[in-house]
Amino acid sequence: MKAVNGLSFTPNALKVLEKRYLKKNEEGKIVETPHELFKRVARSIASADLHYGGSEADAEALGVSFYDMMTALNFLPNSPTLMNAGRRLGQLSACFVLPVDDSMESIFDAVKNAAIIHKSGGGTGFSFSRLRPNGDVVGSTKGISSGPISFMTVFDTATEAVKQGGTRRGANMGLLRVDHPDILSFITCKDENTKLNNFNISVGLTEEFMNALEEDRQYDLLNPRTKKVSQRLKARDVFDLIVSHAWKNGEPGIVFLDRINASNPTPKLGEIESTNPCGEQPLLPYESCNLGSINLAKMVKGNEVDWERLRETTWKGVHFLDNVIDANKYPIKKIDEMTKANRKIGLGVMGWADMLIQMHIPYNSDRAVELAEEVMGFIQAEGKKATSSLAEERGVFQHYEGSIYDGKLKVRNATVTTIAPTGTLSIIAGCSSGIEPLFAVSYVRTVMEGTKLIEVNPEFEMVAKERGFWNRELMEKIAEKGSIKEFKEIPDDVKAVFVTAHDIKPEEHIAMQAAFQKYVDNAVSKTVNFPHDATTKDVEEVYRLAYKTGCKGVTVYRDGSREEQVLSTGKSTKDSSKVQEGQIVQKIVPRKRPEMIKGATRLMKTGCGHLYITVNEDEKGHLFELFTSMGKAGGCAASQSEAIGRLVSLAFRSNIEPEEIVNQLKGISCHQPSWADGGRILSCSDAIAKAIDNYKTDGKKGNGNGHKDGSAIMLIGACPECGGAVEHEGGCAVCHNCGFTKCG
Repeated sequence: MKAVNGLSFTPNALKVLEKRYLKKNEEGKIVETPHELFKRVARSIASADLHYGGSEADAEALGVSFYDMMTALNFLPNSPTLMNAGRRLGQLSACFVLPVDDSMESIFDAVKNAAIIHKSGGGTGFSFSRLRPNGDVVGSTKGISSGPISFMTVFDTATEAVKQGGTRRGANMGLLRVDHPDILSFITCKDENTKLNNFNISVGLTEEFMNALEEDRQYDLLNPRTKKVSQRLKARDVFDLIVSHAWKNGEPGIVFLDRINASNPTPKLGEIESTNPCGEQPLLPYESCNLGSINLAKMVKGNEVDWERLRETTWKGVHFLDNVIDANKYPIKKIDEMTKANRKIGLGVMGWADMLIQMHIPYNSDRAVELAEEVMGFIQAEGKKATSSLAEERGVFQHYEGSIYDGKLKVRNATVTTIAPTGTLSIIAGCSSGIEPLFAVSYVRTVMEGTKLIEVNPEFEMVAKERGFWNRELMEKIAEKGSIKEFKEIPDDVKAVFVTAHDIKPEEHIAMQAAFQKYVDNAVSKTVNFPHDATTKDVEEVYRLAYKTGCKGVTVYRDGSREEQVLSTGKSTKDSSKVQEGQIVQKIVPRKRPEMIKGATRLMKTGCGHLYITVNEDEKGHLFELFTSMGKAGGCAASQSEAIGRLVSLAFRSNIEPEEIVNQLKGISCHQPSWADGGRILSCSDAIAKAIDNYKTDGKKGNGNGHKDGSAIMLIGACPECGGAVEHEGGCAVCHNCGFTKCG
């Protein structure tokens, strides 16, 4: 840990704060310290007490209390609040849901509003279930509707064009009911990993569908325009398609819509149709939700839960989040009105795996599940007491009458608890993410191009040194695996406690999610991890178990399912690594050339003459080397093309994705461009890029590490900003190296 202005942060936490949270001037220079950030946020949120008759002195004292809570890393609010509280933008919410009705006006209003929200730092959820299906009649023009999926691409393109305040990229949830006529196209809409990369997608499963699945019968597809049955499908066939695609690349997720609406606190206002991008926050149209997380790693005293500190933090967290609603500058008036009318907040947790480790409880144990219910049950009960106390002081939420609380319990907030993915927040807090298990005990972190650092869980490092089995060579070996379960030199009791996501059976992931869901108003964001060799049957069983145990939705990820992910655990050898400043540094070593290799030669007509470009691949189908030969002998063009070929070959053999090489070479121009059948060739470099692209497209070849744009690279494990490994957790993906997150 490193102390800055009396505050302690890990080096990675400081890097994330500097990159994403601390205020910068117009030149991009940081003009704020972490101390000033937390002071700014605390003062801004505490000042909301002035709306309710509080004095300046009381607000100042409350600000000190909020500051102490955050700087002790006991609680952190969601990223937009940390970034924007007390600043000109002032947009503090992470989650929004916008309606999409069956008209051009509504669709493009939603596109516009989503762009405004993304620019302000929020993520958006949409249900496309109201849109008429593909091929349906358009009454005004007598034309044919293109259906929901075509309009999703419009939202996706708009999102791609908007950077969120320079610190957060837009993220969307696209949801379609399972009884929509276009459901089959929706399930398969992300088969090409270059499409809809700014969307998570989920299928909204109904009780009718689940009953049809259980009874092995057909169910109705309903045209949302006419409300009539357009077709009948066998539930089993649709379910199998969902399962196979989730097995293939983690999407679509599933959301149990009727179950969500059974706990809708304000049913008179309408049905909940969608969630935020990570699925944990169901919202009505134009609602937003403010989230925050208690760091359970800080709620342990000795080997026991520190219930008093947890109670105090819960009450302060509820007060903080209710104040956020008033301090917030909402991007759209309708959202301002709806949010203040229902005052939904989402208090959750992070550091759950750390709490279990400190208490010597294996994550995949009955005791861990029992403790999950005890801890979350306590937070839920104390959270309800806190919101009830606020209701006595400030009044109930506007739509209280007719709500599920009416006549039973006075509450200030329609919902109180949510378990969200904590992403960069857990990096700042130096704890495990959400309710996820450890991703790895030791893992590789990229710090610069071609250089890797091996990071070791600090609790494990401490235990290893205390128990006498610490050594750097062992840490290197663990980093290859991520898990410690196969190492004989590590005691069994240590192995049992330091389990990782892939040591835990999928059904044990669900058991933990279900335990927390019992005491959460909204939903629980969690990834159910599968090993690479898991079957579709395994995924099916988890989906059924999630339904049976009361979960509101499920997100799965089979390791390496999106092509071949860039590993966050990586092999290192004595020959290729050395120790620097107490850490293990790993250099990339190009693959050796196999005895047999195959490829193809392509003629490219350049301004300097005919350029023959040979691309070869190895026995696994990965691009391996590139040679060039000029039709005109000698000269600078020939030597430069040969040099480019050698460097491209080195990049191929170092597992650099071909798309990245193409992007670097494509478009470079010289004084003698030429025209060929495939279009204009700007230079020899441009010709080489086109030859690689053509070879890759013809044979669908790659090095297994990415696709055509930054978002696609992120999806399979490589961060588009730093190249580090992306972990799939909490229903989202986050880079623990630089703090990049797909979902915020």
